[in-house]
Amino acid sequence: MSKTLIILIALVGGILLGVVAGTRFVDVADVIGTLWLNGLRMTVVPLVVALLITGIAQTADAARAGRLAGRAVLTMLAILWSSSLLAAFMIPTLLMLFPMPEGAADALKLALGSATKPGAVPPFGDFVRAMVPTNPIAAASADAILPLMIFTAAFAFAALRLPSEKRTSITGLFEAIADAMIVIINWVLAIAPIGVFALAFVVGAKAGTAALGALAHYVFILSALGVIIWLASFVLAVLGARRGLPAFFKASAEAQAVAISTQSSLASLPAMLRGVKALGVDEAKADVVLPMAVAIFRATGPAMNLGVALYIAYWFGLELSPTQIAIGVAAGATTTLGAVSLPGSVSFVSSIAPICLAMGVPVEPLGLLIAVETFPDIFRTLGNVTMDMAVTATVAERQRD
Repeated sequence: MSKTLIILIALVGGILLGVVAGTRFVDVADVIGTLWLNGLRMTVVPLVVALLITGIAQTADAARAGRLAGRAVLTMLAILWSSSLLAAFMIPTLLMLFPMPEGAADALKLALGSATKPGAVPPFGDFVRAMVPTNPIAAASADAILPLMIFTAAFAFAALRLPSEKRTSITGLFEAIADAMIVIINWVLAIAPIGVFALAFVVGAKAGTAALGALAHYVFILSALGVIIWLASFVLAVLGARRGLPAFFKASAEAQAVAISTQSSLASLPAMLRGVKALGVDEAKADVVLPMAVAIFRATGPAMNLGVALYIAYWFGLELSPTQIAIGVAAGATTTLGAVSLPGSVSFVSSIAPICLAMGVPVEPLGLLIAVETFPDIFRTLGNVTMDMAVTATVAERQRD
């Protein structure tokens, strides 16, 4: 039996057993679930710092590979920011069109009543002044993610100006730190069925079966956002790559089938290469751009990661200010760098928790949502693979102009 299925069974079983048992064992389950969730949270800050530094280094190295590679990197960065902006507009729209089942939000909010409440939004002037931290260590200890990311990005770009030997040493150090954090996360995820069961038991005892309907609603909303990114790849293929819609759909069909069945962009790479060549993309250009896209680019990442944070805010009835949403957009576009090669469950933690912390949104619901991530992840991979092909065809076409 796969680990994903075991975690999903733990989620459903925990909720149902919580409904039956009531509140008798809630305190014990809450302690177990909180300890497990804290085990994930303790890796977030060092992992985000390490991934951002190595991600910027990898992106810069890719851009140095030549004019074609540089154009590809700029195109990918533009799409990442557009993806994040899309979520800021589409999640509220989707939630307005398809609201959470009546009473489910209140029940879940009550069930997770111990979740950390966000602080008050500071005045705009104070917010701007706080963006540049006087003490990065203090920013890290206070979970001040945006100032920490600004310092980390500045450090990463400064490292790019160093001689090659020193730059390699810095990158190697932070790659090792990221690898060590991933080992810790994998240790914590090894007992995910226990942690998820405990959290689900608490939710079931306090919220009842409404929790199952709410989680199904979350899967629907987030998957719909992935479908929108998938559709956007066809728009890019038509407008950017100047390919007909039927031709692009036919060329990408095999890669999309592999993406759905494997939920892996890397496994879809051979089919993607065959597809873009069928579109008439020069083989030499395809062999440069497409592997680069698979290595450093996830088009659905910013939108769907920010979408999770926005959904949690809706779940808790939080009114986010324009400043908080702007922070989320920036964090969503940035945290994707470096997280591309991570396994889905690790990436879920490393990419979404920083967005929640930056926006002042509770991170506790992530312990439940990670259990159902396997369903939206299908649409993540589908959108990523199709957009990789559209970007490759677009960059190759524009390079010919």
